[in-house]
Amino acid sequence: MSFKKPKAYFTEANSADVVTGQNIHAKNKRLEEVMGSITRHLHAAVKEIEPTQEEWMQAIEFLTKTGQMCDDWRQEYILLSDILGVSMLVDAINSRRPVGASENTVLGPFHIGGTPEYEMGTNICLDGKGEDLVVRGRVFDTEGNPLEGVKIDVWQANDEGFYDVQQKGIQPDFNLRGVFRTGSDGSYWFKAVKPKHYSIPTDGPVGKLLEDLGRHPYRPAHLHYILSKDGFDDVTTHIFDPNDPYIDSDSVFGVKESLIADFRKIDDPQKLNELEFTGSFYWDVEFDFVLAKKRDSV
Repeated sequence: MSFKKPKAYFTEANSADVVTGQNIHAKNKRLEEVMGSITRHLHAAVKEIEPTQEEWMQAIEFLTKTGQMCDDWRQEYILLSDILGVSMLVDAINSRRPVGASENTVLGPFHIGGTPEYEMGTNICLDGKGEDLVVRGRVFDTEGNPLEGVKIDVWQANDEGFYDVQQKGIQPDFNLRGVFRTGSDGSYWFKAVKPKHYSIPTDGPVGKLLEDLGRHPYRPAHLHYILSKDGFDDVTTHIFDPNDPYIDSDSVFGVKESLIADFRKIDDPQKLNELEFTGSFYWDVEFDFVLAKKRDSV
């Protein structure tokens, strides 16, 4: 292969053009496009910031440490993407839907396969700890028709802010996880516990970056959902507690206004008895979802 000469010798003024000019023989044109955009924006940022040699080395060391924190369980680069809002932006770009359809948010790191499928109304809290919660609602299409047989995969942190996989030997396996299927009227309901806010990992370079930026590491209390049905877009989302202290400052920017639920405190003895709750109150959440048809199935 013969290589053309670059457009010019490297200078501060033409730096991005010279670098991208070397990519004209890229085997993958999408890669050439992506690297061209990244190079232009990166060079523009460096020209705006004008880092010292010491500052640039600090940046290199930060990225090195971020990579060194990654293993089969921990992905520090995803965490970095999360706290910069990039994960949410990529998700938003890839989950554009018609007006009225339920919105996506980040998957999070603690979804697992093999979760048991339960009958409607089952209590997914296996250890009996926490404040009782009932979650209910319906699933519709964008025309308002109820959807039967929608698979609803739900999971959450406990009342201390930990998922079962974080507390092996403390929480039962599959605690606060369950799979349900909507009925003929699109309805679903299950019992759980009121979730609590929790911190993302702070023992690595991303946690140190948050500290240096004066930002907290907390995610507001939420329940996770993945809703799926043939012919419709999957929805990976949360519902959030509006009264959580971090509802307006989620460290990974996962909160969307449409995903904020209403957590109502119920102390009616008759309802408590009907639900077989032994405490003096429970929390009630009603939240509906709307699924959009896949574009290739319309």
